[in-house]
Amino acid sequence: MESPPFFTLFLILLSLSAVLCHSAAAVTYPKEAHPTKSGYLTVNSTSGSAIFYTFYEAQSSYNNIPLSQTPILIWLQGGPGCSSMLGNLFELGPWIVNQELSLEPNNGSWNKIFGLLFLDNPIGTGFSIAASPEEIPRNQKDVAKHLLIALKKFVALDKSFKNRPIYLTGESYAGKYLPALGYYILKKNALLPSEKRVNLAGVAIGNGLTDPEIQVVTHGVNAYNLGLINEKQMTLLEKLQFEVVQFIRSGKWNEATNTRIGVLETLTNMTGLATLYDFRRLTPYPTRLVAKFLNNLEVKKALGVKESMVFELCSSVVADALHEDVMKSVRYMVEFLVRKTKVLLYQGQCDLRDGPFSTLTWVKKMKWEGIDEFLEAERKVWMVDGKLAGYVQKWENLSHVVVLNAGHLVPTDQSLNSQIMIQDWLLDRGLFKKSGKNEH
Repeated sequence: MESPPFFTLFLILLSLSAVLCHSAAAVTYPKEAHPTKSGYLTVNSTSGSAIFYTFYEAQSSYNNIPLSQTPILIWLQGGPGCSSMLGNLFELGPWIVNQELSLEPNNGSWNKIFGLLFLDNPIGTGFSIAASPEEIPRNQKDVAKHLLIALKKFVALDKSFKNRPIYLTGESYAGKYLPALGYYILKKNALLPSEKRVNLAGVAIGNGLTDPEIQVVTHGVNAYNLGLINEKQMTLLEKLQFEVVQFIRSGKWNEATNTRIGVLETLTNMTGLATLYDFRRLTPYPTRLVAKFLNNLEVKKALGVKESMVFELCSSVVADALHEDVMKSVRYMVEFLVRKTKVLLYQGQCDLRDGPFSTLTWVKKMKWEGIDEFLEAERKVWMVDGKLAGYVQKWENLSHVVVLNAGHLVPTDQSLNSQIMIQDWLLDRGLFKKSGKNEH
């Protein structure tokens, strides 16, 4: 085999050098993109188990509200076992990872006028540390216990945090984490003097799995009405769904979870869709970019993470620990919350897993004094800059939003609209404005 001519070899080396330089330059963490604070909040001082966090202070103030009164949003990812760094770097944080593995500003970030705290929850998720698999929570009460310990330690990091209103937000399996944490906080607050209470001001759940027994029976009819399966396929799917319900009612939680997985796999195979998270997508969400970015040594160093840690976007160990928890309902916790604080339920229109139909089906079953009025409330058309953004329905403390042209990851699909939604809801403005005797 002949050796390549010198000029050709030179070009090859030049090209290779350019590629290497590009790769090295692509995975960087510019100083301006660093979190305001990041690190670990220990939940067990004996074992060393800890929840990893990143916090971004508000970019600007709203109506000259002092920093000591500026709300803090807490974001929890789902899974169970998926890292909130997905929300941070792919959805609603101030900087988003692009295809070149570099960061670009996110104009739709949720920290435009609020503080924004991401927690890798439960321990063992993302960069969080579980001293042993046995210490990973197996139920929502234990999840909430760890989160409250971490939250109190975060608030203690800065005296300006103490009296700031706190809003719990997140998506997917956080449809269970958020009600559980909110419920636990309010129950604990009732036993504490006012100066020791957590200043919980609201809970926002995006595309949540909250009442799995009711939600699992919606898949067949929803897909059928969208024209994605035929009647014969719907009947087959409904048979599988009924098996899930039977397992739930028999307390066979492992079997219920496994059979639900089968329902979703069957639906995927029937439809041929790339992902149930958004029936419009021809490929899954490119979330692998986040894992690639976070496994870079420079990035780990900037975040205060040991270089030896290997970042996994979703932990199978955590998923296994919570396997029996998956099909257990927390609807009663939402019913408790909506009597005490404001609650937002929002979904992307195109999500086939935990979308609008799935959520509204369990909402109708709520045992809450205002549910009839909520169901009769006007569903208003939501416009942003003269364009249709979705629909809002509200009564007293409960608000429901359908975000048009979005899937499971609403802030990724509708960045600016999701930002406007969370700001308007939190500030009681726009279609969320309080009006008259029926509003608290």
